[in-house]
Amino acid sequence: MSKVLIEVIGVEPPCMKCKTVLKTVNDVVEKLGLKDRVEVIKKNIMSDEIVDKYGVLISPSIAVNGDVKIKGKVPSPSEVESLLKSILG
Repeated sequence: MSKVLIEVIGVEPPCMKCKTVLKTVNDVVEKLGLKDRVEVIKKNIMSDEIVDKYGVLISPSIAVNGDVKIKGKVPSPSEVESLLKSILG
């Protein structure tokens, strides 16, 4: 099974909201024991790659396997957990 890729999209250097989202996602992945199935990376919202790929203009945002799922808000741990469970089954 291939890994699920979660991209936390935000400004560089990271603002407090972006840092919080990245920490929340990593904490939930660890809590659910999914480190071997989920890869979490931080992406710069201003990079050409992200602009071209997603067209996202509001941060923080979260993309899962190339699909933006959350835009412009800091999700709660339970929202992130529900998102992961819905993707992983």
